[in-house]
Amino acid sequence: QVQLVESGGELVQPGGSLRLSCAVSGRPSSSYHMGWFRQAPGKEREFVAAIMRTYSTTYYADSVKGRFTISRDNAKSTVYLQLNSLKLEDTAVYYCAATPNLWVNIIDRYSSYDYWGQGTQVTVSS
Repeated sequence: QVQLVESGGELVQPGGSLRLSCAVSGRPSSSYHMGWFRQAPGKEREFVAAIMRTYSTTYYADSVKGRFTISRDNAKSTVYLQLNSLKLEDTAVYYCAATPNLWVNIIDRYSSYDYWGQGTQVTVSS
């Protein structure tokens, strides 16, 4: 069993930056493909980014490509999501997710991930 704990969410102005962290415990983080999803009020949870356990290959939703960066530090058992050039529509609860097995063609599906954190709130507002 693996536990995920997100942190780093806060109120930020449009155009600002944040770095979210996801601490992995219980099992080595290197054993898992990791993803970030987000859910805004009244909307479904949506895929943001993912990073594979091999070669740290990354994938992004079109809405965040070029602005967000996912990375991992297995020595620290932590996955990061750097959020730059934030927009009002980036406001959401951001969730970290993990799975030991992941097919690239379904990397953006909520059901592809086995473990989830409790989420961290990101609010973009002037």
